[in-house]
Amino acid sequence: MKPQKFIVQWSAQARDMLITISDRHVREKIFEKVKSLEEEPEKQGKALTGELMGYRSLRAVGQRYRILYQIEREKLIVWIVALGIRREGSKRDIYTLAKKLLKLRLFE
Repeated sequence: MKPQKFIVQWSAQARDMLITISDRHVREKIFEKVKSLEEEPEKQGKALTGELMGYRSLRAVGQRYRILYQIEREKLIVWIVALGIRREGSKRDIYTLAKKLLKLRLFE
């Protein structure tokens, strides 16, 4: 049986985050990685814990960028909620930014 295809939807925040990446090559690589989520998104990336439980993280462009997404299995939708560079300990770290967005209810 062929796996069902998911529809990828972008949150406004994730779209804005993608647009701010000036390197066209990096944007294309991220877009390719996001496209791969159309098939078996639950088998890709890793489940997040703590405040970001319910979301998954997928590495892109080597190990630098992370794409954070949520799966709506019953509707066959993958929501891209945020993306950015992993900078552990930095205020600009994608996980730190995602937690702030979640607290501000800019994505749920």
